[in-house]
Amino acid sequence: MRPARRLLARCHCQRILCNLAYPLLLASTFVVAAGSLILHWDPGRVSPLFLVGTLLYLTALERLIPHRRDWHPSRTEWRWYGVYFLLTMAGSALAQLGVTTAVGRISPADPVLPLWAEIPAALLSGSLASYLVHRLGHTNPLLWRLHGVHHVPQKVNVANNGVNHVLDIALAQGAVQLTLALAGFSRESVLATGLFVAAQGYFVHANIDVRIGRLNHVLASPEQHRLHHSTDLSEAGHYGSDLSCWDHLFGSFTWRSGREPAAVGLGDPTSFPGTGEILGSLLHPWRRAKRPGGESV
Repeated sequence: MRPARRLLARCHCQRILCNLAYPLLLASTFVVAAGSLILHWDPGRVSPLFLVGTLLYLTALERLIPHRRDWHPSRTEWRWYGVYFLLTMAGSALAQLGVTTAVGRISPADPVLPLWAEIPAALLSGSLASYLVHRLGHTNPLLWRLHGVHHVPQKVNVANNGVNHVLDIALAQGAVQLTLALAGFSRESVLATGLFVAAQGYFVHANIDVRIGRLNHVLASPEQHRLHHSTDLSEAGHYGSDLSCWDHLFGSFTWRSGREPAAVGLGDPTSFPGTGEILGSLLHPWRRAKRPGGESV
């Protein structure tokens, strides 16, 4: 009986963790954002520390409440993902270099609206820009040669969220930050929005057994994003990685309760270099495309 009791207790703890995992992430995001605004913490320190904390939290959850155990990264994949993570950070820094001056000059020193109104407005604006850039990354052939690198892995987990082409990250984040700057949002609202977007971006990729029910119609989730990575393009919508309202508005919302992709990755795996071919992935956008038979065009 003791082993059976331990098993029941473990299952009970896992159910509790499944229910609390996302609320805890949202609560921590709110606490860090509020602390940054009230206590005037340095954004240059807060954002990276919050990102590392989010990664550690979600990585631990992937072991405790995994959605699919066969989606855990292997040791070799961890090495690849580490390199890609550094490249993603480089892409973020490249985007930041391009917009820092604009944000500093255009964004007002003091909020035009009270923060309780400005932060939701900034979130909606940034989310719309992110949605449009992401969708273009799938529909524009040139941008797909950058963004497709992210869809090569045949797993979806928090580690391979960082599998990206450095220019894809620079373009996407640069577009969002410029949108917020040109709209005149304050630095405080941009910081708070950035923390939420970062947490959501890694959450939706997490290989965790978390379901958010009807909240899927408002917020993005792992349930939706697995469909986005589906090899079946008829269900691979969900271009929003923070809010799901734009998917509803533009007809790319395909989630329903219990719907799971049969496979994730590329419909044609030979169209991109493998994830382990890091240099090949970086050079891929400048190589001539190949026909299905392998002939260059």
